[in-house]
Amino acid sequence: MGHADTAAPDMVPPTLFLSDDDVAVLADWRDAVDALHQAYSGLVDPAMVPPRSMARGQNLWLRGLSAVSPSGRHMGCKLIAASMAAKRASYLISLFDQKTMALSALIDGNRITGIRTAAAAVVAVNAAAPARPLRIGVIGAGFEAQGLVAALAAVREIAELRVFSPTPTSRDRFAALCRERHGLVARAVPLAPEAVDGADVVLCAARSRDESPVLRGAWLAPGMTVVSIGSTLPEQREVDEQVIARAAVIVADMPDEVAHDTGDMLAATRAGIDFRAKLVSLSDLLAGRATRPAEGIVLYKSVGSALQDVITAEMLLARAQARGIGSVLARSIVPVAK
Repeated sequence: MGHADTAAPDMVPPTLFLSDDDVAVLADWRDAVDALHQAYSGLVDPAMVPPRSMARGQNLWLRGLSAVSPSGRHMGCKLIAASMAAKRASYLISLFDQKTMALSALIDGNRITGIRTAAAAVVAVNAAAPARPLRIGVIGAGFEAQGLVAALAAVREIAELRVFSPTPTSRDRFAALCRERHGLVARAVPLAPEAVDGADVVLCAARSRDESPVLRGAWLAPGMTVVSIGSTLPEQREVDEQVIARAAVIVADMPDEVAHDTGDMLAATRAGIDFRAKLVSLSDLLAGRATRPAEGIVLYKSVGSALQDVITAEMLLARAQARGIGSVLARSIVPVAK
């Protein structure tokens, strides 16, 4: 079983562990956006990013996502362990060297999930939205919405931002954070259509308690770019069927999973909306294999991808090695000859 040529433990390169605090220090929005843009600009073989797997127990689930990086440096996986009863979750990302199979790093993936989701959305916005200071409408005022705005503000000029959340204190707090942290012209509005009206880009990162859609297609205008990151499972809803129907192009990070495993797209299918001809991958959009009509609505629908996790983790590992951040593990796994 491959033990005859096992490397001596002292010949194995050390494994670096990056904690959640390390990731917080190392995180950089521009670097994350640049790394993901580069990854998605080339051809991404679907075999390099297989569908996720999910093991379920009683109020428990363990999700696994794996990918081979097109950079040629690493391959890796993210494991998410969650307990619905305890209301707790843990995220772990592992990176293996593509040449030696050595375990290069173990990384707390908690923050990486938010970083890669927001950075990938910005990659899509940069490819689809006008090349001018952007008017932004935000639906939602939580962690994901904050990440989307932070990532976008790091790489694009924002002319104006309006945010809606059903809780007045939440939307007021969000607008204040946008003004204080990012220097934006930002205000809270009492109705969702007010946030959307006149926007170049609509950032949707919210779900209602009853999973009814929080963004309606009737509110959209030609030329808008919509980002939807809040519905990633069959039982979840974020946008209504008319958003799907009115979109000229639907860009997905994982097209098959978006089409068949998200509540929004399943509802559109039940309503008889055939979106297959306009569903394209993010890599197709960046490489010019898919384009948007000048006045068409573009919808970016994200479920998250192991490619995003691995590329972001690679970026963080390179920054950690350059700055001497992280903890070197005393022992690591030993690659064996097979």
